[in-house]
Amino acid sequence: MQEIPIVAGTDVSATPLCVLWHNIKYYQIDDPDSKQKFSDRLAKENLWSKKYAMKAIEEYKKFMFLAVVSRDPVTPSLEIDEVWHLHMLYTRDYWVRFVRTLGKEVHHGPARGGKEDEKFIDWYKTTKDRYFMYFSEEPPEDIWPPSNIRFRHVHFARVDLLTHWIIPSGDWKGLFKCFWQFIKAKIKSL
Repeated sequence: MQEIPIVAGTDVSATPLCVLWHNIKYYQIDDPDSKQKFSDRLAKENLWSKKYAMKAIEEYKKFMFLAVVSRDPVTPSLEIDEVWHLHMLYTRDYWVRFVRTLGKEVHHGPARGGKEDEKFIDWYKTTKDRYFMYFSEEPPEDIWPPSNIRFRHVHFARVDLLTHWIIPSGDWKGLFKCFWQFIKAKIKSL
């Protein structure tokens, strides 16, 4: 990943955006003293691999940087939104430590439905444009999908995987993963 572009001859250590990005990038979201790390919980609750959860956290940090530096509103991908939701549940970490790192409160404003939601499509495009502007690379499509995928109709629901089977459409690997988690949970409960 390329760092934020710096104009030649600039003292990098004195550049506020570079300092801000450095502080966000190296922010430790996983509590080293916790038995269940934030990243482990994120992976578990979303049925993601640990590697994918870590990538989503990295992209979340980039999104939060953009939220702080952009004059325009920003909109996350669904994956980044999942990281954000979980991080806000860790209230002390989010509102005390992370907000201090950001230097600004970043509030979550969910969609209200109807015609108003159309603005989020424009904000999402602007967010991805800003991403390229600041990070000199396109956002990864597996975390930042195209707008037609990001804003497709979805229906999320919390489901107890011990009492319900969820079969991802067309994803045999995902089906096996769900089945395996079910078997492991049943064995533990014996």
